[in-house]
Amino acid sequence: MADSLARMASLTPPQIVAELDRYIVGQRAAKRAVAIALRNRWRRQNVDPGLRDEITPKNIILIGPTGVGKTEIARRLAKLAQAPFVKVEASKFTEVGYVGRDVDSMVRDLVGVAVQLVKNEEFAKVQTRARELAEERVLDLLLPQPAIGIRPPAAAGNETREKMRAMLHAGTLDDREIELDLAERGPNPFVQVFSGAGLEEMGMNLGEMLGGAGPFGRKTKKRRVPVPQARDLLHEEEAQKLVDMEKVTREAVQRAEQSGIIFIDEIDKIASRERGGGGPDVSREGVQRDILPIVEGSSVTTKYGAVRTDHMLFIASGAFHVSKPSDLIPELQGRFPIRVELESLRREDLVRILTEPQNALTRQYAALLATEGIEVTFQPDAVDEIARIAQLINERAENIGARRLSTVMERLLDDVSFDAADRLERKLLVDAKFVRQRLEVLIEDQDLARYIL
Repeated sequence: MADSLARMASLTPPQIVAELDRYIVGQRAAKRAVAIALRNRWRRQNVDPGLRDEITPKNIILIGPTGVGKTEIARRLAKLAQAPFVKVEASKFTEVGYVGRDVDSMVRDLVGVAVQLVKNEEFAKVQTRARELAEERVLDLLLPQPAIGIRPPAAAGNETREKMRAMLHAGTLDDREIELDLAERGPNPFVQVFSGAGLEEMGMNLGEMLGGAGPFGRKTKKRRVPVPQARDLLHEEEAQKLVDMEKVTREAVQRAEQSGIIFIDEIDKIASRERGGGGPDVSREGVQRDILPIVEGSSVTTKYGAVRTDHMLFIASGAFHVSKPSDLIPELQGRFPIRVELESLRREDLVRILTEPQNALTRQYAALLATEGIEVTFQPDAVDEIARIAQLINERAENIGARRLSTVMERLLDDVSFDAADRLERKLLVDAKFVRQRLEVLIEDQDLARYIL
């Protein structure tokens, strides 16, 4: 938790926006809103303890069509803060008593992510020691065991061990196989049966309850594996032993409670257009009422213990084409005081998306084809033409925003990707003429474009 706070202390809202700009084009209002929300996390931790618990996060609703960066903003924000993050779809939840996932599962998922996050951090701290212990175990298995009743001189034994260690480091023993006793990995049958919708936490680990005894205990299996694989397997096993899982769980629960971010997508799908109506509106409003106590602050039971949601940050998003935020029940509206409308993408935005971000599509495809020895260069007029075609298809068919660029790029480089290994020409210049030759036929045939682009 201290490392996370130290990182947040160095991130001011302008710096957070600048970092988000590296991956997301435009949408400055949304970036400002989430940057302030993240900075307020750090501010709250530095407030007097008597007031700290009274300060709750100001949850956000991002309003805008698909493909404009709503999910990416939340995901990058969580990565930047090294905070537990989970994305859920509101339409997957149903009112208690119906078939579907109960809303508490979003908190359980978040805690699971937090545990994995902290576990990975703790593993990183013990890597060196775990590697040393794994190496010693490999040497124990490689060295010939002395005959019963015979004890070789200590000096001779050490000399042989060091020679074997040098051979291990040099890789000369990589072809050898050794036999290991490894714990079996497989789903607990009890968990498999009872981990259905709404019952995620009923599948208790009976092996842990019984201390590894009986039919539900931890079983081991003998396996013969090459030396490099044995080192990796033993390294992982030793790291598991060195990490204090109780400490990991405590830290993970605290991090989920204090810095967790839950992104609720498609919240417009559970907005009721007519209050007090029948049919699906009843279930939609029921889901909202189930979500309400979690957003307000409540205790959710997980397999890691009770988890409070009072200080988790909730970011909801939706297109709100048919409904509007005011169609949500008033109590839930009040728990999302900040509303930001994201702008639809223009042609110039699509051009910037193709070139400016660190993970721009043009860079991704150039890097992929470079692995086959093909040097791809995208000319500025080609990028502009790709953006024009993507915008045109979005206007004619469903507007899916920047996601259309992936469809267009995949179709554009389809032949090159297929023949890359056998291609004689190792340089490919992609210009506007190349783009039109590949895609013009599809654009002219609107019916075909609907299915392919």
